[in-house]
Amino acid sequence: MQQNERLIQQLGRVGVLFGGRSAEREISLQSGAAVVAALAQLGVDHVAIDIGDNSIDHLQKARIDRAFIALHGPGGEDGRIQAVLEYLNIPYTGSDVQASAIGMDKLRTKQLWRGIGVNTPDFLLLNEHSDWAQVLATLGGELMVKPAHEGSSIGMARVSSAAELKAAYAVAAKFDAVVIAERLVRGPEYTIAVLGDRALPVIRLETDHSFYDYDAKYLADDTRYLCPCGLDEATERELQAQALHAFLGIGCRGWGRVDVMLDSAGVFQMLEVNTVPGMTDHSLVPMAAKAAGLEFSDLVLAILQQSLTE
Repeated sequence: MQQNERLIQQLGRVGVLFGGRSAEREISLQSGAAVVAALAQLGVDHVAIDIGDNSIDHLQKARIDRAFIALHGPGGEDGRIQAVLEYLNIPYTGSDVQASAIGMDKLRTKQLWRGIGVNTPDFLLLNEHSDWAQVLATLGGELMVKPAHEGSSIGMARVSSAAELKAAYAVAAKFDAVVIAERLVRGPEYTIAVLGDRALPVIRLETDHSFYDYDAKYLADDTRYLCPCGLDEATERELQAQALHAFLGIGCRGWGRVDVMLDSAGVFQMLEVNTVPGMTDHSLVPMAAKAAGLEFSDLVLAILQQSLTE
């Protein structure tokens, strides 16, 4: 208890940055509210800041000592708010400007992962002139279409025909100028939360949806989260090590999450990294933290503690 009290004094006044203008605003509002409630419970001096226009002015007026970033998607998870905070000399939670920008960009992440030996599904960059049938054939006949800079599965679709691929590209292109097609991986899906320099217990995700989409993540009551994940101890340790390598390999720090699937050949395929994961009652990092013995308020404090050493 005394240790927590000293830590709380060191943190000073914490600004919880949430909301924003991305397609993930509603989830960010929930994450921010949960973090604010935890800080109030802990007795941490804090202020809630809904980031919009004139963010520099708002941050300066708030007179905060550090920021807990609970902004999801473009503007909050892509290095922009991190750059503003660095300009203002305000310490913040999570990854720095460069790692945030890379982590938010699925194309750059996959290219970097390929360069450092991290397994990730085959992919192609799409545009309006793509040969849809050829893309489909090259990537195995079934694939996922993804906007490169969105999170929470927004704009994503699973396709198995040229017509579906063309239509899915049109939808994804409304969210992002950069759209990728990725070979479909058939197999169980896992997520690994990272806190500091350690991977937390692995969670297996199961859904009756065609994939783990926005509804399955945030709205459905029948999505299943298995922790223990069902892997034997040695395999889980190996998966944690691979996920940590993928996370640290693009320069991420503090906390985050790596999403993974196990393919038919028994190879773990890294899908993406989340540098500001959700902190809602459906969210996976709090779930993994609880499995590791950390209550939500402990998790919030541990994430903030990382900002003292960066």
